[in-house]
Amino acid sequence: MTRPDALFSRVAYIGCGLINGSLARAMTAAGAVEHQVAFARTQATRDRVRELGIVDSVADAPAAAVRGADLVVIGTPVSAYGDVAAAIAPALQPGAIVTDVGSVKTAVIRAVAPHLPAGVHFVPGHPIAGTEQSGPDAGFADLFQSRWCVLTPSPATDAAAVAMVRRMWEAVGMHVDEMDAEHHDRVLAITSHVPHLIAFSIVGTVTLLEEHLQTEVMKYAAGGFRDFTRIAASDPQMWRDIFLGNKDAVLEMVARATEDLAGLQRLIRHEDGDALIKLITRTREVRQGVIAFEQD
Repeated sequence: MTRPDALFSRVAYIGCGLINGSLARAMTAAGAVEHQVAFARTQATRDRVRELGIVDSVADAPAAAVRGADLVVIGTPVSAYGDVAAAIAPALQPGAIVTDVGSVKTAVIRAVAPHLPAGVHFVPGHPIAGTEQSGPDAGFADLFQSRWCVLTPSPATDAAAVAMVRRMWEAVGMHVDEMDAEHHDRVLAITSHVPHLIAFSIVGTVTLLEEHLQTEVMKYAAGGFRDFTRIAASDPQMWRDIFLGNKDAVLEMVARATEDLAGLQRLIRHEDGDALIKLITRTREVRQGVIAFEQD
């Protein structure tokens, strides 16, 4: 049935994990698309997507999924983006829009843009939403509500294509901003990538403790450590790709955080209580800023 208010006639999802699975559900709820098709790498995932009824049809090859699509959303691990772009390029119709949901943008642009034919518009995107869960069962339609999506198109990108991707994310409840890809990667390094790296490190330390201590740590886990374990339960391949794909910005922010941590060590060593209060007070102000932007 034709939906007169639909933004797109046919949307193809390459990869159907948490983000693309949630987007498909949200697009259905918003009535923003007439037909949705998905491709996933494994037969088991494709079968599960069919069982869940997330999309209207499931393709057995990337090219088959994108044929006739006016929008393609890449949601695979970032390390697969180049191969995905090469596989779908011959089947993309003129005027099609290709976007993505990856957490890094400079590496994504390098991997995808060279493969896309003339007349196809690439609008890189990053919906800043998610959970530690993965796979098609993890998705839900409300994932994007009141969260931010950052688009990183080049200055030469077709403005109408950028506007359509913006409208799509707004239709599923997101606020949308645009910025340079390199700037995006530096911002996300400190807001997302390094916090995850720290969580992996701290929880990794626990795995090296004696067995009886590990048991006690899990038994008496306080709120802060529980949050670290939730973050550290995230998809390993996805985060490997993020750290390597955003290597320069992550290493820059790790170096700055390491210097700040050394400063904090000195305050504790010298029992400088006044300086500790000043530091903790500043960090409380950041928390209030997160709440003010409704990102709590």
